[in-house]
Amino acid sequence: MKKKSESLKAVAINGSPRRGGNTEVLLKRVLEPLAAAGWETGFVQLGGKPIRGCRACYQCFKTKDSRCGQKDGVFEECLEKMLEADAIILGSPTYFTDVSAEMKALLDRAGLVAVANGGLFRKKIGAAVVAVRRGGGTHAFDTINHMFLMNGVIVPGSTYWNLGFGLDKGDVKQDEEGLRNMDDLGQTIAWLGRTLREGGGKPEQRVCAEPAPE
Repeated sequence: MKKKSESLKAVAINGSPRRGGNTEVLLKRVLEPLAAAGWETGFVQLGGKPIRGCRACYQCFKTKDSRCGQKDGVFEECLEKMLEADAIILGSPTYFTDVSAEMKALLDRAGLVAVANGGLFRKKIGAAVVAVRRGGGTHAFDTINHMFLMNGVIVPGSTYWNLGFGLDKGDVKQDEEGLRNMDDLGQTIAWLGRTLREGGGKPEQRVCAEPAPE
């Protein structure tokens, strides 16, 4: 259990390849209330960087070292930050009603490593944030949450689904309702993290994962 003097940590991971785009704007908006509440916050740019999808080698089940059998730098950086964090905020643009390829690779690989190693994400806080032009955002939102929920992550609600609407860079800054949602989400995560800490921390039990296929 962390000492109460230590800051709570939140990491936001951007699955959009557009630096400074709408997904990044939304993620950083969620981080603002957390930083104001004294959390240590971090931002990782995933989109646009080389990351391979899961190849079903199941090395994570065999080695049980909390690592993926594939070695690529951006995945290892993201996984390390996710393991260190009390709250994980994953953001993606909407591509054909789903997440970006980079975000999907992260979800599949990080999620399986967590399952294979006794539930590494259990009782962490997790939130999905999605930028969308018109439709399909809730499907992308669900994709991220599916990984969280299968891994025992605590997923807080907000004022609406965590969506921001816009096409060109910065358009989501005009989505006042979406920005209010991000503010509320950050405040809710801050409250939940504080409540979990003051309530005695997170249970330490590990869970049994399915055995790796032969």
